Parts: sequence; structure tokens; C-alpha cells
Amino acid sequence: MAVSDVVIMGGGLAGLSLALQLKREAPELGVRVLEKSTFPVTEATHKVGESTVELASRYFTHTLGLQEHLRQSQLPKFGLRFFFGSGRIENRLEVGGSDFPPTPSYQLDRGRFENYLSTRCREQGVELLDGARVDALVVSESEHPHQITYSHDGKTSTVSAKWLVDASGRASLLKRKLDLRKPSPHKASAVWFRVDKEIKIDDWSSEPDWREGHEGAKARWFSTNHFMGKGYWVWLIPLASGSTSVGVVVDEQLHPITSLSSLDKTRHWLEEHEPQCASQIFKPGVEVQDFAALKNYSHDCRRVYSSKRWYLTGESGVFLDPFYSPGSDFIAVGNTFISSLILDDYRGKNIRSKTRFLNNLFLSLAGRTMEIFEGQYPIFGHPQVMPTKIVWDFATYWVFMAYLFFQEKLDKPAEIALVSEDITRIGEVNSHMQSLFRSAAEKIPPREIAARVDFLSISYLAELNRELSMEVQPQRFSDVTRAKVDKLERFASEICRTLGAASGAPGLCYKEIEPGEELSRFFTQVGLSVAVSK
Repeated sequence: MAVSDVVIMGGGLAGLSLALQLKREAPELGVRVLEKSTFPVTEATHKVGESTVELASRYFTHTLGLQEHLRQSQLPKFGLRFFFGSGRIENRLEVGGSDFPPTPSYQLDRGRFENYLSTRCREQGVELLDGARVDALVVSESEHPHQITYSHDGKTSTVSAKWLVDASGRASLLKRKLDLRKPSPHKASAVWFRVDKEIKIDDWSSEPDWREGHEGAKARWFSTNHFMGKGYWVWLIPLASGSTSVGVVVDEQLHPITSLSSLDKTRHWLEEHEPQCASQIFKPGVEVQDFAALKNYSHDCRRVYSSKRWYLTGESGVFLDPFYSPGSDFIAVGNTFISSLILDDYRGKNIRSKTRFLNNLFLSLAGRTMEIFEGQYPIFGHPQVMPTKIVWDFATYWVFMAYLFFQEKLDKPAEIALVSEDITRIGEVNSHMQSLFRSAAEKIPPREIAARVDFLSISYLAELNRELSMEVQPQRFSDVTRAKVDKLERFASEICRTLGAASGAPGLCYKEIEPGEELSRFFTQVGLSVAVSK
């Protein structure tokens, strides 16, 4: 029987990233990856999850050392961009940056990226077996190693491992084996496909004011572009291979997946709901490269890490929602937790309490993030409330999860304990705000307007994004975190004051904190100019 220190079942983004991370930290560690596909995989028509945001980009560049590949072989991302209303693109409300954000992120051609990761892993000494199928598992309940039986090159083999990681995606080998499945309350579905041409939204209008209206106008197509409607959103993501990723994500109650379950149905649906988008995607000379559909994609898990030395990462454990592109963020966080546990154990530390802490923290992060999505799809097309929610969600992300990851604190229980009260405050105010957005959307009549809004013109948001890359000295960590949460609560109060006045419920301010004046121009731009008293 073969022996390996770590066996990772699955060689996609999560599994390959973890393997590389472990080898960078402990080159002498024996890491074996079992992947059912064979490398090289096809570019463009491989997997979704192409859009990264700041946390994942930090993981790929800083933790894994892949900055050169991302800069030379992938595309820079012009942030997230959102279009509200109907009609032609120049007549819609556009919410997005006018320049590349201070903290970079990238658009990933997943096939190209995973091919590169597979090469890097092998160069670093990872034993990557592609074309390998896992046939059986014996998950140890003691100090004895786990045993994994697999087929490869026409032979059946068994390998033992002290640490076992499930990165098998939706196959969820360990989740199924150990009955860890937990239903998700979030019911949304998606279809996605790639086309073989660059779909440049910058060319969708000949209006000079729209084309030249701000400094970054000609770079709009580098964004993850979202076309927003009640109960749905459509994505366009450019890929370095020259293709464009297209997706339609829907609330299952408002737009059942049965209305989009084939390419022809999706085309008709887009022609009805996003006609200009459909006309560009399906125009002559553009070929569709693949197509997939998934009903009720969100899923949960009762446990992701165990003191018995098994772990789940990526979609094998928890998947929330593709909006805001959090999938690779949770791969980054999960892999960092797993790497920290394996390496501590390998170096002789007792990891029982840390395993319990990080398991609970990961599931808590997932639960807090789910609040952003659950029950919120009906307001996605609201031109006044949804942009306000987007601004709030960005601020919360940059104050909380992204900030703690950039400061390399998330996997350190003692450091998290120092700011636990502040984390609780963030959870409380965010729950209040998500409820406020739902109620405000019911009371404020939606009004379509043609305008461009740069959310990074809000100095508070630009400051939060810029400060992600600034190292906080350890002795100041608690004070800086507390100050950030204080500002976030004032930001919440300002939003509450305006949405409350606009919806006829002015008493909604969060904790009656005196608001600032950061958002007054933004509210005017999105059509929420309301006379309110301090």
C-alpha cells in the first residue's frame, strides 16, 4: 500500500490551490492529488467561477505566489458593474467604478488557470494523478491513517494518508460518505455558457456621452458586468482566451429553471428580459461553446473540519451564491484554515480546540454571507434600493472578511478573540440592514433613471478598498478594527435615515447613531434624493 502524508480528492481550483499552498509552507510534506479529469483541460469551456474579488486575488497573488501568471496570462478586472432598468444600455442606471480599484482583482479563464496550477504543483513536488477515480474510502476514527482506493491507468491502488481532504466539488465524496449534508434555505438556479468572442459592452451604444462619459468608459467590458432585474441577474465576464462567459441566475420562485433549461429556452428568456444583451450574445458569427444548468445550486454542510484529520474545501462543503463572486473567497479562506491545521498538526501542536474553532468560524462566515443573498433576489432589479444594498455589502466585506484575511488574522483564534465583540457588532448591523433593504423595496416605488454612479467616488468606500493592502501593526489591530466598525455603524445609520425617510418609516436608524454625510450625492444619483433632518 502506498503512503502519503496528505491525500486531496479533487484537482480543481480548490484542490490544486491547497496542494500548492501546503508545499510552499512545508516542501517536505508528501501531497498526493487524485483528479478524475486529465490535464491539460480545455480553456474557456471548463468551469465557472471566473470572477475573483479582492480576498481571493490576495490569496492567489500573495499566498500562492501566482502574481506573474495573473498579470501576464489572465485579465485585470475592472471591478463589479451593475445595470438597472430596461431598454438600451445608455438609458439604464449604471453603478460601477470609473477607474480600476486600488486593490486589484482578476478575471480567470479557469481552464488556463487550472492547467497552470497543475504544472506548478508538479514542479513543487505534488504527486498529481490525473485521470484517477476514487472508488472507496475508509475514514479513520482513530490515530490510524485513512485509506483511499482509486483507479488510475487501468489499475486499482490504495493509498493511506494521515490527512484527508475532499476537494471533489459537487461529488462531495466525504459529505456523502459521512452524511454531512445540510439543506440550504436559499432557492436559486443558474444556467451558464461560453461564447467564442469578446462581448464588449462599450460598443453597445454610439451615444458620445455614454461612451466617453468617464475616464474608464472604454474599459467597461473588463468588469464583471451584471444586468439586474426582479428576481434575476445576468453576468458577462471576459476571458483571456478571447471567449466570454455568460450566466443567468434566477430566483427559482420568480423564474423557474424550467424556463431556461436549454440553450434555446435561455435565448428566448434573454430576448424577453434582456433583449440588447441577447442581440449581442447571439449575433451572427458568435458561436456558443458549451451550456450547463443547475437547479437550486446552493448547499450547506453540518461540518467541514474534524479532529479526525479530514477536511472539506470548495464546493464539496458549502456553496452560497455566485453574486459578488464569493466562491473563490471561500476556497481561499477554507484552504488557509486547512493548511493551518495540517501544518500545526504536522509540527506537533495539539489542534483539537483550533479545529473546533475554525470549523465553527468557517460555517459562521458562510452563514453571515448567506444573509446577503437569502430572500433578496426579489429586490435585485430595484434601481434605488439595490444600488444602496450593493454599496453597503461592499463596505461590510471590506471591513470584515476581506480585511481580516489581508491582515492574516482569520486562522488565528487568539487574534479573532481580540475583536470578537466587533465581529458580533458587524453581524448585528448587517442583519438589520438586510431586513431594511427588503422592507424598503416593498415601500419605495422603483423608478428607472439613466445615470452613471461611481461607488468609489464615495470616499469611505475608496478608503476601505485602498486600506486592504495596508498592514496594521499587531499592537494596533484591536483599535483599528474597532474604529472600522464604528465607522461602519455610522454608515449604516446614514443609509437607514435616507431609506427610512423615503419609505415613510424614519425611525429605522441603526442604534440612533449620528449619521455622516458620505452618501448624499450617491442617493441623489440613484434617485433617492430625500429631504431629511439630522
